[in-house]
Amino acid sequence: MTKGLENAPHRALLHCLGVHDFTKPLIAIVNCYNQFVPGHMHLQKLVEPVRKGIIAAGGVPLEFNTIGVCDGITMGLQGMKYSLPSRELIADSIEIMLKAHPVDGAVFMAACDKNGPGMLMASARVNIPSIFLSAGPMYSGKFKGKNVDIISVFEALGEFKAGKLKLSELEELERTACPGAGSCAGLFTANSIACMIEALGMSLPGCATAHAEDRKKYQLAEQSGKRILGLVKEGVRPSDIMTISAFENAIRVDMAIGGSTNTTLHLPAIANELGIRIDLEVFDYISRRTPNLTMIRPSGKHTMLDFDRAGGIPAVLKRLQEQLNIDCLTVTGKNIGENLKNVNVKGDDVIKTTKKPYSKDGGIAVLYGNLAPNGSVVKQIAVNEKMLKHSGRARVFNSEEEANKSILGKKIKRGDVVVIRYEGPKGGPGMREMLNPTSAIAGLGLSDSVAIITDGRFSGGTRGPCIGHISPEAFEGGPLAVVEDGDTIKIDIPNRKLDVDLSDKEIKKRLSKWKPPKRKLSGYLKRYSQLVGSADKGAVFE
Repeated sequence: MTKGLENAPHRALLHCLGVHDFTKPLIAIVNCYNQFVPGHMHLQKLVEPVRKGIIAAGGVPLEFNTIGVCDGITMGLQGMKYSLPSRELIADSIEIMLKAHPVDGAVFMAACDKNGPGMLMASARVNIPSIFLSAGPMYSGKFKGKNVDIISVFEALGEFKAGKLKLSELEELERTACPGAGSCAGLFTANSIACMIEALGMSLPGCATAHAEDRKKYQLAEQSGKRILGLVKEGVRPSDIMTISAFENAIRVDMAIGGSTNTTLHLPAIANELGIRIDLEVFDYISRRTPNLTMIRPSGKHTMLDFDRAGGIPAVLKRLQEQLNIDCLTVTGKNIGENLKNVNVKGDDVIKTTKKPYSKDGGIAVLYGNLAPNGSVVKQIAVNEKMLKHSGRARVFNSEEEANKSILGKKIKRGDVVVIRYEGPKGGPGMREMLNPTSAIAGLGLSDSVAIITDGRFSGGTRGPCIGHISPEAFEGGPLAVVEDGDTIKIDIPNRKLDVDLSDKEIKKRLSKWKPPKRKLSGYLKRYSQLVGSADKGAVFE
């Protein structure tokens, strides 16, 4: 684009942009700054040290922006249908920019639930030297002397309905739960993905848990800007870092920290861009062999700040060192083993040892059965021990709205299994997160007796016996489509089973009479529903 006499017209246009020295590497800054999403709102300031680092190391920065959807703001609304689909659009738009305007390297400023995965997919696709700077967690709010976050507000709605919270208290909580910039304060999807980026080796050590408004994040921003020039000089590309061994490391870290179930969608989708296949069975296999070392909200009392102060992802990697592929290359230019030489864990109460973990199994379990022939997922460490095995009456709803109305109307009884269907990738379309009903169940004090199952998905902030990603989804004729009110649902998380108490003959009989519901779709969701594949394969375009 910049070399040779024949490219004089191209250089003429670049001169307009202030690019005059064509001997220097061109570095793209892929930013997702906007004023819609709290996790993105500070990126306009954070980009300045990135630019400073690039210039100091001898590069020329050129910035462009992507879209972003705030899952929290769209939760329970029709806008949530666009959240997962935005991942594909983010990846496609970045591919277009970086293929249309070739550069030597890229710094990806990743924030929130779908920008991180979408950017990783794009970096794998374009495969130029890349480094990631995650935007960082939000600090927790304070309410009645306790740490609170956005999940506290969702659950407070149920508490208010149950008469456990006054309206004035709910209003105070609303004002104090989210005190500033950053990804929602807990090990929800956004921060889980930041941890996966670091565990994959695509961001500098400590980047995932350095908070959005901590000066440490700004130091990492400048260091990332400088380091991309080293990656360009060394010729290190994402495909050199994100190998099958690196994905195994990331999944192991995911199981150890108890991350969001959404990682079972995103890691396979990212790997798919590199020609690597990751099935759901891989998550369960690694989970059974990886101890759970942290209990960060929503699974436990610790915050992301506690996690960061205890050492963050480097400390988790240190704990797991004997189980890791330590020869995997990272953006530091060193392998994991070399990065860990001087790492110390600063808090055994926050990050347990492998000999004294919170549990011997990891955070996520994959369940199969006649309701989920191709699998389903649950964050098992966030499930009340009494609900690891459960049998209950099905209460069937064909949308999240129907279910939420019934739950808040106090029509769900102890022991019930709430079934929410036609919320899968195709059926939704868009595979919405079910945080409203799960939070309502928790707020009403029913999470120790009521389960929720769905072909949709759950927020990383979900706790309780909530089983999602049921595949095949109902809209595609999965068995979930023919479950009826009053059927008995059997859940056995330790033995990885999810069944409806019906014979195969009865299920086939019901399916023979079933027809998918009719929908009126237009625009991007119409195209998305025609292209998207099953959740058990990462909900990627086919």
